[in-house]
Amino acid sequence: MSSGTLRPLRLVRSLRLLRRISDAPESLVAAAAVLAVAETVARGGSRHVSLPVALLLCLCTTLPLGLQRTYPAAAAVAASAATLLSLVPFQSLTVSGLAVQLAVLYRLGRAGSRRLTVLLVLPFVALALSGPPHAGTGVRVLSVLLASLASAAAGAGLAHRARSEALEHTAAQRVIADTLLAHAARGERARIARELHDVVAHHISMIAVQAETARLTTPGLPTAGAQRLLSIGDTARAALTEMRRLLGVLREDAGTQGPDRRPQPGLPQLIELLDEARDATGTGTRLIVHGPVTALDPGVELTAYRIVQEALTNARRHAPGAAVDVELRYCDEALRLRIRDNGPGPGPGPSGQGPGPGPGHGHGLLGMRERAATVGGDLRTGLATGGGFLIEARLPIRTKAMSR
Repeated sequence: MSSGTLRPLRLVRSLRLLRRISDAPESLVAAAAVLAVAETVARGGSRHVSLPVALLLCLCTTLPLGLQRTYPAAAAVAASAATLLSLVPFQSLTVSGLAVQLAVLYRLGRAGSRRLTVLLVLPFVALALSGPPHAGTGVRVLSVLLASLASAAAGAGLAHRARSEALEHTAAQRVIADTLLAHAARGERARIARELHDVVAHHISMIAVQAETARLTTPGLPTAGAQRLLSIGDTARAALTEMRRLLGVLREDAGTQGPDRRPQPGLPQLIELLDEARDATGTGTRLIVHGPVTALDPGVELTAYRIVQEALTNARRHAPGAAVDVELRYCDEALRLRIRDNGPGPGPGPSGQGPGPGPGHGHGLLGMRERAATVGGDLRTGLATGGGFLIEARLPIRTKAMSR
């Protein structure tokens, strides 16, 4: 392994060791103090200070480690003051004292004041630049080393804190986005339920009317048959009442005031929808139909209409000025929709990589998929061949027994 590879590994290991010391328990504080005392005794103090004073200084530089978990600012200030006092007048600093100084600065950068972290590093930098008065070469080298390591430890702590805050901010944004998406999904489902209610309610009303008509107009109808037709009508009316009650709850949740009495749109209204889109944008909007036009189930027609409506809205929003083709293909088993615009498609995201906000990213696509799922269909989106954006939907159909 080359030396260039070993340097990053050594740096990572040093940061891990610094993190462990900054999270040190009380037993490690005692060990640091004992090692500092042992080193001072082994050296016999210093030529600038007596042994008792040297022992007191080494304790002052190591014992603040015990405060850094609860009071990081106080620990950093106390350790820095003791370290500067050891270096400037007495020109003596133990290895344990140096390690504690780096640990408390790292801890302060992680959990304390950013401004205080920078302010505590400045005296060591100034000392390295000016040099302790009447200091030898060894003390000057130690001052430069301490300034470099102190700056690195404080910077590592600040970087760790910034990274943690960024991760928390990203997680909060993700939770907010998921919440907004869930609210959008619930709102779209409520809207779909309200619209499909009008379609289903019509069929249930017809069941009740036809059962009552058959009971009253069929000559020679047995009593049991009349009773069953009466039960069918009563059941249909009860179901209709329950649906209206649930619809009232949905309207209250959505804040809708008063019922909407307009008939729900279907495929015949697509011409008007495309005319409105053409007038609003001034661009080409075409409707292409394949296969024999057949009257479909109202729920399927309503779903197809809403998908086309949302696709046109997305095209106006994300590809202004682009022409749009709407294709309807009537097959035996399904109605196939194909909406394509000739716009630029989704652009790059904020990072410059991957798709950014566009017609395929957002609540509109979610609503279209929800609608397709309500009738047992599916929906796909993506970039179209040759440019633009493409929306394809398959909606299973059941042709109506009677024509319009």
